[in-house]
Amino acid sequence: MSMTRPNTRIVLLAFALTTIGSTSAMAASTETDFKAAYAAAEAANNEAGRLRNQWTVTAEALADAKKAAEKGDFDHAMASARDAEALAKASIFQATSEKEAWKNLEIR
Repeated sequence: MSMTRPNTRIVLLAFALTTIGSTSAMAASTETDFKAAYAAAEAANNEAGRLRNQWTVTAEALADAKKAAEKGDFDHAMASARDAEALAKASIFQATSEKEAWKNLEIR
């Protein structure tokens, strides 16, 4: 159980750092910007799926991004796509960091 807390903290820290980096000053977003951001988020989510660690919140953020884009709100769509990418990258980080961590657990 002691291994769960540090891993959770690491995942949350990675998510926070990725999110902070993706929310820098934003100009008005275009459809082209959105498509690039959405593609990056989708690629990261597909990688998480390959690692068998997709998070449902990532799918929700992708759906929110698509809905906002359909309404023409590309600023909101970009923000949701960036959130989805950050979540997918955090799930990838979790999957790779915990791949070997279980071996360090002590049987009592």
